[in-house]
Amino acid sequence: MADQNIKIYRGRLLSFAARPSGPDDTSAYSYEEDGALLVEGATIRGSGSFQSIMASAPEGTAVIDHRPHLIVPGFIDTHIHFPQAQVIASWADQLLDWLNDYTFPEEQKFADKSHGKRIAGAFYDALISNGTTTAAAYCSSHINSVDAYFEEAEARGMLMLGGKTMMDRNAPPALCDTAQSSYDDSKAMLEKWHGRGRAHYVVTPRFAITSTPEQLVAAGALAREFPDCHVQTHINENQNEIAFTRELYPDAAHYLGVYESFGLLGPRTLLGHCIHMTGHELQVMRETDSVAVFCPTSNLFLGSGLFDKAGMESAGIRTSIATDVGGGTSYSMLRTLDEGYKVLQLQRQRMHPLTSFYWATLGNAEALSLPDRIGTLDAGTDADFVVLDAKATPPMALRMENAQSLSEELFVLQTLGDDRAVVETYAAGNPLKSCRP
Repeated sequence: MADQNIKIYRGRLLSFAARPSGPDDTSAYSYEEDGALLVEGATIRGSGSFQSIMASAPEGTAVIDHRPHLIVPGFIDTHIHFPQAQVIASWADQLLDWLNDYTFPEEQKFADKSHGKRIAGAFYDALISNGTTTAAAYCSSHINSVDAYFEEAEARGMLMLGGKTMMDRNAPPALCDTAQSSYDDSKAMLEKWHGRGRAHYVVTPRFAITSTPEQLVAAGALAREFPDCHVQTHINENQNEIAFTRELYPDAAHYLGVYESFGLLGPRTLLGHCIHMTGHELQVMRETDSVAVFCPTSNLFLGSGLFDKAGMESAGIRTSIATDVGGGTSYSMLRTLDEGYKVLQLQRQRMHPLTSFYWATLGNAEALSLPDRIGTLDAGTDADFVVLDAKATPPMALRMENAQSLSEELFVLQTLGDDRAVVETYAAGNPLKSCRP
């Protein structure tokens, strides 16, 4: 009798080994026209041509046939706000107004665990519908929200990163913690969740405006005590934000210098936005190997500015791309890549579709220091992958009649695709889009 824990998934396979320099850089990616994955439980055991996978599989192994669709690694979102699911698409002026008018009132509701559990269900449904298998999220300042977030991830078998937002000033009293309580609560959640199943805890001071120096000391202490944890925060998103930060930290050389002085920078630090950077800040980012996170739909929606990808990368800075829901306007990484393309096009930084799909998969996995687990279809990695249909809608199907290459197909998916183009989402080898809990 065949082992029910082993399955073959057949389709056209696309996976990356490095960032492609263009369509001719075939060493950076692999493409199998008639490919297959051999999955045992939660792990990919083999990846290659259907013929070779069939030859290596146990006799009678079940074949799930996704032809003619494209199978790619699960999409990875490196910056998103779990408590903002109900403030997406809220009309506002700019960043600080949006936080005060919508975000802070909404986040207060997450003191109630039942509210957090309800929103977590809808939040994960949205991620899965759009092919996202991993995300790095901000929870609210309440430990209830952290539990709701990770409990839902655990139920669905997803590799997720997240943490309690630390904020002890310039926010409503109901959201504010203290330097000590934020340390204690974060440490308790970290010890409860980090490394439990597929959970990764992230030390999460919201940004310099909402943290006193004492709280950033506490965040830095956590980062030193648990060096395998990530750190996430925001920087240089909006000119008013920058000006306010300078008032609060007048002795800092620049905005990034605030985080640097408290030991919050390093290869596991995710810095959201990074739009209005100084030359010295770029140097510090390179020296600390911190990651700049591009949030195109949010940057456009809030009128924050244009991310300089070429400038970042020419300065030797690692980058990732993210939705930033709810300032961002879509859970879809396809929609995010499309808007990112436009932001870069405005700056004459044309991005090839192979580069886009690298960025949303292996590129973001590398930014999270997790390429050994996610972001590829390599044997030995976690079985997180998505099935994409470039003919999912009538306009897409019509355009695809003229598509002559893989690159054209990817660009159609990126430009016209959304959740309808995601046929199935697999996490840890389980189909989640068609089989929701």
